[in-house]
Amino acid sequence: MQKPRLSERFKYWFDGVMSKGTIALIGLLFVATIVMIVLAGLILWITRIPPVDGGAPLDFLAATWSSLMHSIDGGTLTADEGYAFRTVMLFVTIGGVIVVAGLIGVVSNAFNLKLEDLRKGRSQVLEKDHTLILGWNSKVFPIISELAIANQSRRGAAIVVLADQDKVEMEDAIAARVGNLRKTRVIVRSGSPTDITDLEISSPHTARSIIILAPEDHPDPDSVVVKTALAVTNNPHRKAGDYHLVGEIENPEYMEAAKLVGRHEAHWILGNDLISRITVQSSRQSGLSVVYSELLDFDGDEIYFSDQPSLVGGTYLSAQLAFDTSSLIGLVVDGAVVLNPSGDTVIGASDRLILIAEDDSTIALAAAPGTSVPSAIAPPRRVKKTPERTLVLGYNSSLTVMLTELNEYVAPRSTVIVVSDVDVPPLGAFSNMKVEVRTADSASRAVLDGLDPTTFDHIMLLAYREDLDVQQADTKTLITLLHLRQIEENAGLDLTIVSEMLDDKNRELAEVTKADDFIVSDKLVSLLLSQVSENKQLTDVFDTLFSANGSEIYLRDVEDYIVAGSTVDFFTVVDAATRRGETAIGYRVAAEARNAETSYGVRVNPRKSDTVNFVPGDKIIVLAQD
Repeated sequence: MQKPRLSERFKYWFDGVMSKGTIALIGLLFVATIVMIVLAGLILWITRIPPVDGGAPLDFLAATWSSLMHSIDGGTLTADEGYAFRTVMLFVTIGGVIVVAGLIGVVSNAFNLKLEDLRKGRSQVLEKDHTLILGWNSKVFPIISELAIANQSRRGAAIVVLADQDKVEMEDAIAARVGNLRKTRVIVRSGSPTDITDLEISSPHTARSIIILAPEDHPDPDSVVVKTALAVTNNPHRKAGDYHLVGEIENPEYMEAAKLVGRHEAHWILGNDLISRITVQSSRQSGLSVVYSELLDFDGDEIYFSDQPSLVGGTYLSAQLAFDTSSLIGLVVDGAVVLNPSGDTVIGASDRLILIAEDDSTIALAAAPGTSVPSAIAPPRRVKKTPERTLVLGYNSSLTVMLTELNEYVAPRSTVIVVSDVDVPPLGAFSNMKVEVRTADSASRAVLDGLDPTTFDHIMLLAYREDLDVQQADTKTLITLLHLRQIEENAGLDLTIVSEMLDDKNRELAEVTKADDFIVSDKLVSLLLSQVSENKQLTDVFDTLFSANGSEIYLRDVEDYIVAGSTVDFFTVVDAATRRGETAIGYRVAAEARNAETSYGVRVNPRKSDTVNFVPGDKIIVLAQD
């Protein structure tokens, strides 16, 4: 191999310096400037060229200083005398102009590169005690909105979002969809949550909680969620303590893998399973979805845990009557959540109370325990379960889970008819009901007339979330609702209808259909993710509430609790429910059931000392076994 020439070595060295970035280029310009100034100073000192004709020559330091001034300020050249001195300084000034121009170019380019780097969202986050959201989908907007409400009492609250999306586009979308962030700062970074290097940008080790979202339009979103959890929990730089992870899994088959990865540090929510359960429960009880929304969002009443030493040794009923502005719904006994225990359950020294309250700061015992009016309490009524007919219009992958849940509630010999535009896979057999599937346009008026919806006890509208985009699916639901309401008006009957919506914005449009309940899928899952991210112990509470096993929320006729025509306070309602083995948490005014401004008549956690004149048609909201 031929030995490199000197010019080739210099070029190689120069290329290396140029590739080292802004600091190296500035250093190179600085060295070139020093060499030029010193060289000009040497020439003036050696040749003894005076700055003024007939004047004394400059010594080396003075000549170098003069060269420096000429390189910095080209205007200095105008005051020079003597052609020889002017000639030397002219070259120095030209060199200075070149160096300054190069310096400006280097600094400007560095500034632009920094702006571009900031736009890419690759700078390190230095937040502590923040909520970290890993991933990006439509749920991110209600999650940020809810967390902003929850953070109102927290100083310096911050939410960090890391997703494999363009930073500016994410920021614009958040600004447009979320709006008022109150005191919360939202910091957005661009990177892959499954990449450990990118993950470090978001400071996961100092986060108070981490929410993992599945990417949209991914063929296998659950696998990304599991990999993201793995990147956090198995990070070589992980913190010594436990993380607080919460994420959504769509396919139950991934749940086992998710639990192995997250272990005790992660809390997983089966989104489709949750929506299926709420849809079934709401289809059987008008107003139930409003109750769930009230409990799940941070704007109103939520579920809290509290220690009340003064209530130790007393019964569950006496503890219920000890609160005026909060509603006791259960206990934490030896770390296990027990909702709706019997009224004579004795509260232990280590037990914690589970309450519904406006805020944890509002949880306080009343000045004096409340009392009930036994004469206003109605005797128990026996209700015999009879076979039911349920109509399901539409299809998505949650149908099987939904029918399985419905089977737990209905009496034997019940029937379900499923009408769908798309082919429905085999659904299997159910112990309490017969399921018939028909392929037809579920939004067609002719099809609906042929079904005679007035003969069904319950009607469920499912969104075609796998076959249509969000707006098309919601539009089809709206058209179906309009047809059903016209059929209802013509028949002079009230149909019980629950509808699944994909976009919460379309719910306002759907108000004109006067449907009994709307299940906004993404919003409810987002609310649940937000709640659990703030309090991991809520996972056990919601698992019980949304399951067919254990105590659930029911809206029951007021006549089951209060003598018709009675005006009582809610202490009496609480006592009446406890005698039935239930926990009363609110009521629904039938006259306001269609009024969105009054939350459709739903009152969760009412002040117990306020009196209410209940009339037939009103409902009492209770926690009950069945």
